[in-house]
Amino acid sequence: QVQLVESGGGLVQAGGSLRLSCAASGRTFSGYAISWFRQAPGKEREFVAGSSRSGGLTNYADSVKGRFTISRDNAKNTVYLQMNSLKPDDTATYVCAARSLGISTYAPHYSYWGQGTQVTVSS
Repeated sequence: QVQLVESGGGLVQAGGSLRLSCAASGRTFSGYAISWFRQAPGKEREFVAGSSRSGGLTNYADSVKGRFTISRDNAKNTVYLQMNSLKPDDTATYVCAARSLGISTYAPHYSYWGQGTQVTVSS
């Protein structure tokens, strides 16, 4: 079992920045790829960014490339999502997820999920 807890969400104006954290406990953190997904009201859950187990490989949705950066600190069992140049369309609940294989953009491939943190970007 891996337990994931997100933090760092909040209300920010368009153009601003936030850094989300995903803290993990349980089994060996470095054995899991970690990704961020988001879901806005009335929309499907979508992949945002993913980090391989070592952090050496990352993947981003086209909509966030150049604005968001995913990183991880395996010593702290934490993955971060730095979000810059935020837009109102980024408003959603952000959730981190873990899987024991490589990064996938497909949500059902992930075995463990956090509860999410709300990000609201005002125009």
